[in-house]
Amino acid sequence: MLCTRCRHFDATPDGVICAQCAAAGAAPVAPPHGPGAWLSSPVGLGRAVAVLLGAVVAADLFAIWADLVSYDVVGDIADGDAGADVQRRADSADSLFTAAGSVQTAALLSTAVVFLVWFHRVRVNAEVFHPFGHGKKRGWAVGGWFVPIVNLWFPRRIALDIWDASSPWYAPRSHALVNAWWAAWVISQVAGRLASTAYSRAETAPEIERAVGQVLFADAVDAVAAVLAILFVLTLTRMQDTKARSGPGAPAPAPVSG
Repeated sequence: MLCTRCRHFDATPDGVICAQCAAAGAAPVAPPHGPGAWLSSPVGLGRAVAVLLGAVVAADLFAIWADLVSYDVVGDIADGDAGADVQRRADSADSLFTAAGSVQTAALLSTAVVFLVWFHRVRVNAEVFHPFGHGKKRGWAVGGWFVPIVNLWFPRRIALDIWDASSPWYAPRSHALVNAWWAAWVISQVAGRLASTAYSRAETAPEIERAVGQVLFADAVDAVAAVLAILFVLTLTRMQDTKARSGPGAPAPAPVSG
């Protein structure tokens, strides 16, 4: 018979709940976040997200090159060089800088859509693996990214719950990769907003030079965050695929602090 608690795995021969739910407590109650959690393969979506994140890295590298070109020519202007050649280089650098921003925006938006679909899917899968190991409801897997202030920690908390639930039976994995990715992402977002504000307010050549330096830093950190995101997505996707194939042979993993 099916487990009376999660309704996904077979109950133990001498009971009415499965081994996973037994580890969370013996009372046969309904899952706290609602019914309808069914395993769906995250492999295809995970690979698509990884490819799109690769495009984000490429866009960031293009932006870094554009930043360096702009920084160089603005530095010459700040040093007092106002010749025709410098003006021509400045116009070219400005066009390149604008194009890089457009490429970054396009890569980010397309990646965000597919990432959110993947993130919601692995969240539902994680609820199948461990129905009682989640502090936030499923809807926050998407909504948590759009609420100001809350989006600085809700997605990380959800990601950690998914990570723990998807870890191998009896072998919880370290949170180091999740924390590294999240730290880089938050830094890139804060640095990007500060750089954008500084650039929009800059009027003199020295102010523009400093603002472009800030943009360069933000783009570099964003590239690092995207690389870490690729590792996070591929690792979590592989963990869920492996765990789904291994079957319900052991209790859900215990949480890892962090």
